Amino acid sequence: MTAAMSLPGRSGEMLDRLKANPKLPLMLGGAALAAAIAVGVLWSRAPDYKVLYSNLSERDGGAVLQSLQQMNVPYKFAEGGGAVMVPAEKVHETRLRLASQGLPKSGTTGLELMDNQKFGISQFAEQVNYQRGLEGELARSIESIAAVQSARVHLAIPKPTLFVRERQKPTASIVLQLYPGRAIDEGQVAAISHLVSSSVPELTPKAISIVDQHGNLLSNSGNERMLDATQLKYVQALEQNYLKRIESILTPIVGKDNVRAQVTADVDFSIIEHTDESYKPNQDPTHAAIRSQQTSESNQQGATPPGGVPGALSNQPPAAAAAPITTAQTPRAGQAPGQAGAPAQPQGAQAGQAQAATSNASTGPSSNRRDSTVNYELDRTVRHVQQAPGGVRRLSVAVVVNYRQQADAKGKMVAQPLPAALLAQIENLTKETMGFSADRGDSINVVNSPFTVDREVTPELPLWKQPEMIDLAKTAAGYLLLALLALFAWFKIARPILRRYTTPPLPAPAPADEATAELLPPEEPANPEVLRLAAKYESDLALVRDAAQRDPRLVASVIKNWIGNDLR
Repeated sequence: MTAAMSLPGRSGEMLDRLKANPKLPLMLGGAALAAAIAVGVLWSRAPDYKVLYSNLSERDGGAVLQSLQQMNVPYKFAEGGGAVMVPAEKVHETRLRLASQGLPKSGTTGLELMDNQKFGISQFAEQVNYQRGLEGELARSIESIAAVQSARVHLAIPKPTLFVRERQKPTASIVLQLYPGRAIDEGQVAAISHLVSSSVPELTPKAISIVDQHGNLLSNSGNERMLDATQLKYVQALEQNYLKRIESILTPIVGKDNVRAQVTADVDFSIIEHTDESYKPNQDPTHAAIRSQQTSESNQQGATPPGGVPGALSNQPPAAAAAPITTAQTPRAGQAPGQAGAPAQPQGAQAGQAQAATSNASTGPSSNRRDSTVNYELDRTVRHVQQAPGGVRRLSVAVVVNYRQQADAKGKMVAQPLPAALLAQIENLTKETMGFSADRGDSINVVNSPFTVDREVTPELPLWKQPEMIDLAKTAAGYLLLALLALFAWFKIARPILRRYTTPPLPAPAPADEATAELLPPEEPANPEVLRLAAKYESDLALVRDAAQRDPRLVASVIKNWIGNDLR
């Protein structure tokens, strides 16, 4: 009981000592400053976390977290749990160590499938693994584009065949997962198409379909006649080239800002293949080259031509010869010429027989036939022409020239039209610059007209309406509000608390009688701080009196505690 009663007395004594110490505010301020510095140092030494992996599946995420716990690597999740973050200085080391463990496993698989081929694998399985690896490598290449988060590539490669009619071209389908808020333009889509077509044999960009995650078709393979971005850019560059050439040659004549021109180019982007095969007329046979020559000749003599009435009577074999051919014999010695092994005949009979044979030989029928075929070389011209796209089919040019400023009789500058001869020169220069061709259907129109320039005067905004000043005012208002809150906390909360526990007790006033009052010096004007402390003392005394009236036992215990301390 005595110890319990002595506790309030000790606390009161401690408070009195603290109030009597004038260095207490300095100590409290120093402690607060040291605490703030310690908090700042600890905050600055906190590790900076960076993303290790993002968009992991639940299976891979659990395996990665388990490995991080085994390696004693601190980690945390980003907002929404979409990424695993580790300290920045350990990102690369952790990735390498996880990669050695084969994590994460759900990434895109490339041609590393071919590294672990099993012994005795079939040709079909090997072809499937190669196609999967090729699809994975293409997906990795597409994912390197900044706007693409992930990609999937599907290749349809037909089986090779020896029959030309049964051959099919390969096709490809690509699904792109874009980052939120990102988009790709037509040039990037065309680049992806050419990237994939260049990686697969006999695959054309027209056979590639590209779709985004929302199901929108990005490739325009169905509309082949539609101009792409490259063709439109080429047309614009061509028109700007003609425009600059026309304005640069006319500016020295009419002056700067006194000529306006517009060029419209009709460009043919069609690819034309033309094949001609022509034959010239035959030339002079005496000078022509002979390819081949064939001659056939037949001659028949002594045959009896058929005659008479057709039938069996006229179809008879030929009769015997009237004068048979005999061989003359040489007479022996001592024998007359007419006695050479045969009886001699009269000379007249022999002469008659010879004359008859000669007559039959000379008057017999004969037939002659001669055929001749000569083949000459023919002139042949084969021309194969392939016209490159991008040719200009027609140009249309419009030129407007401003009036010339000239001084009139009074010396005042007046706009006057240009003379006809000068306009003709301007038109001729424009034709030469644009390469005017009437056969091509080009057109040009030169107009001389005064320029009317309407300059919109934008009123200057007042200072308090300018965006920069509004932002500056908002920033200043924020700092001012913080300063007001700090002052309110100091004067209304912190300062009264410090004064309550650091103000020393006032000494009790000594009783003064009339004699001592006469000896005292005249009273000086009261100090405001003394008056404030006196008023505070009176208020505290009133509070103590009120407490004594409400709870006399508490006051009695405090007095007993004081008496006990004095007796000790």
